[in-house]
Amino acid sequence: MEVTPDGLARFFEVVLPHMNEVQRRVVAGAAAEMFGRGGKSAVAVASGMSRNTVIKAEAEVVAGIAPSERLRAQGGGDKPLIDKQPGLLEALDGLVHPETRGSPMSLLRWTSKSSTTLADDLIERGFTVSSRTVLRLLHHLGFSLQANAKVIEGSGHPDRDAQFHYLNDRAGEFVTAGEPAISVDTKKKELIGNYANGGRTWEPAGQPTEVNDHDFADRALGEFAKAIPYGVYDTTNNQGWVSVGGTADTAEFAVEAIRRWWNQMGRTRFPNATRLLITADAGGSNRYRVRAWKAELADFAAETGLAITVCHYPPGTSKWNKIEHRMFSFISMNWRAVPLTSLRVIVDLIAATTTTTGLTIQAAHDPNWYPKGVKISDTELAALALTPHNWHGEWNYTLNAQPNLT
Repeated sequence: MEVTPDGLARFFEVVLPHMNEVQRRVVAGAAAEMFGRGGKSAVAVASGMSRNTVIKAEAEVVAGIAPSERLRAQGGGDKPLIDKQPGLLEALDGLVHPETRGSPMSLLRWTSKSSTTLADDLIERGFTVSSRTVLRLLHHLGFSLQANAKVIEGSGHPDRDAQFHYLNDRAGEFVTAGEPAISVDTKKKELIGNYANGGRTWEPAGQPTEVNDHDFADRALGEFAKAIPYGVYDTTNNQGWVSVGGTADTAEFAVEAIRRWWNQMGRTRFPNATRLLITADAGGSNRYRVRAWKAELADFAAETGLAITVCHYPPGTSKWNKIEHRMFSFISMNWRAVPLTSLRVIVDLIAATTTTTGLTIQAAHDPNWYPKGVKISDTELAALALTPHNWHGEWNYTLNAQPNLT
């Protein structure tokens, strides 16, 4: 089986953070020996280690390195560069801040600059640093190389960036005040059954999990042939909730998922909350033009006494939603190559998703039936305690807590 450079880099990205220095060198040396000609260079590039370190590691492996708890005595070795050069990590973080790419989303951080360019920028600022050190520091800061993604769903709105700024300011305001701020969305619907699931996982050689040779929905299940996961992500605490429904992705289903998050997790995390910020896409069951979405939120506000502020991402920017890359992406990684044979399997796999940065998720099946096409009249809409904001009131609005008059 051919190992690609990206695959090798992914291997080291996953494995190395869990190893001490000796273990890292053994793995690097063994990999270089396994690949043979060109292996040392390939391992050095993929792991971020210096080539000299990989050469020495391979030599130690070939010679038969003895098992050891530590390579150095406690306290031995040079001090970390970030300790020797105060301000280095902060300077690098500033260089790769998202606004350098034209995005004001302070919690969505990525960079198009190469490690060499970043190192040159840091050197100009008076630091002594190499491109390889920059790579290690970028991983330390939570960055990774990203490929292009097809996410633009239409022509950009002229106020796109300004809405990002507005949304980000509101999120910062809520977090600073200790009020809950959540990101919500519906994950891709999944077929229930013994169907192929993308990705690869470790299996005995020559014994892959056998699945159906087609992806047609099971007619016997009718409208329950697909699972509909609706997620709620707490941006402050890195925690999530997912309701898995089986009937329809409606506004009522979406708000019920938020209600379940609040009752199961949010109320405990924010016992003194008076407000709730929801950031949501411009489309789907929680799109800003759906009257039922606002009516259901008004009911939820009345139940909880919370003033609920909603800020929508501009049209065509759904993949900027934090829940996409902070929660949904890890769920997909956790269940890769696993057939989603039942709602129970789907719920368990979602709830078992964690990350090294502390993400935890609770999940549950929502067995309720939600009718489609619910209409909210002009009179009912006008009766809601809904206050549009001065800036793009169609995207940004607050539903104030009031008694349910229905």
